[in-house]
Amino acid sequence: MFQVTVLYNHPEDPSKFDEHYDEVHAPLAATIPGLQRYTVTRPGPGPDGTLPPYYLVAVMEYESEAAYGAGMAGPEGRATRADLANFATAGVAVLAGPAGSVV
Repeated sequence: MFQVTVLYNHPEDPSKFDEHYDEVHAPLAATIPGLQRYTVTRPGPGPDGTLPPYYLVAVMEYESEAAYGAGMAGPEGRATRADLANFATAGVAVLAGPAGSVV
């Protein structure tokens, strides 16, 4: 399995971010060929009430790195990347690599 984790910084306008992410970006990303699983977490405050370092964490899983590369090279992948400029203005980090189960 090949996993891609996308870490979104805290937006200036969370409601505007959420609206675009939920109604435009997530449905667009869900069309990327080869995508097998796509989950989203909006982390809550830590035990001491501090904000988490990221506003939203998206995790996408593909059968292989080749499947990921092919999906991102296609029109759906290119459109998804291009859409980041429309809402992720606070910054985003993308981490990708092979993944395996621990438990």
